[in-house]
Amino acid sequence: MRAQPPAPARAADRWADAGLVSGEAVELDVRAARLGSRVLALLIDLLAQAVLAATLSVGLSMLLLALPTAVLDAALSGALQTVLLVLVLVGYPVLMERFVGGRTIGKLAVGLRVVRADGGPVGVGQSLTRALVGVAVEWPGLVLPLLSWVASVTVMVTDPRGRRLGDLVAGTMVVHTRGAAVWRPVPLAVPALLGWAHTLDLTRLDDGLALAARQYLGRVHQLVEPERARLGRELWAEVAAVITPPPPWAAPESVYLAAVLAERHRRAVGRLRRTRGVTASLWPELTASPVAVAASPGPAAPEATAPTVLRPAAPALAVPTQPDPVRGQPAPVDAEHPVG
Repeated sequence: MRAQPPAPARAADRWADAGLVSGEAVELDVRAARLGSRVLALLIDLLAQAVLAATLSVGLSMLLLALPTAVLDAALSGALQTVLLVLVLVGYPVLMERFVGGRTIGKLAVGLRVVRADGGPVGVGQSLTRALVGVAVEWPGLVLPLLSWVASVTVMVTDPRGRRLGDLVAGTMVVHTRGAAVWRPVPLAVPALLGWAHTLDLTRLDDGLALAARQYLGRVHQLVEPERARLGRELWAEVAAVITPPPPWAAPESVYLAAVLAERHRRAVGRLRRTRGVTASLWPELTASPVAVAASPGPAAPEATAPTVLRPAAPALAVPTQPDPVRGQPAPVDAEHPVG
């Protein structure tokens, strides 16, 4: 009973939904790319195409200079320039979408991807159709540039999936590959309830119920009314049944839950700190001990506290002995009067 019920369909939700369904008849949570993100990706692609065109132009110039004068003429130069233009405007998007999974440099940067209308991977024929339609009537728009630009923008704005003319002809669409979830912090405890929280008896509040309250507070912004208020009341009723005393004044249920979880966390941190203190007193070897560092020669420094003496890791070695020449038994070596 703590799961979120299906939210009512709103215009904003329909606008952000790509409407893709998997083979198991499960609706995919994928957002369709709109005008803003696609224009940003186009600008990045135009910069990449400009760099590609400049590189190919340098190579073409070197090739023309290497050709003999009898072979080089205006027709050949124009044909090579046309090939270069086709490679930049058509070959770039087709090859990128073929080998990078439906993405160009601009789409990679923005987080977009070209897919079929049913959600499958885009094919070479579809990428080629998109590119040819785009060059002819969208960008740069060889057929009636200004009119085709207005028509392209109008189609993208009015289409439920944000598709352009090339997508409609090729049967493709552009979707987002990144989620649109917004990170929100868990609500903090109200300072006025901290005194009451310090007096709570939380011994009967188990981990499962605390986790449910924590998840509710983390997702409260994603729930819709009246389910959000109903789930909050049900959770607080379960928590209030196992804690004492009751809250001093009326407040929303999420405020009570935040105060209880904050106090539970504070007590858990205190218990962990005390446990570590006991462990350090019983087994000092487990804690890091300061190591004495030899001081560099210089002016005399004030006397410091002596470093902690570490326990030796192995017993001390026995003093070496030498055999007694008279009795044949080993005799200790005298450091002051060595033998011989």
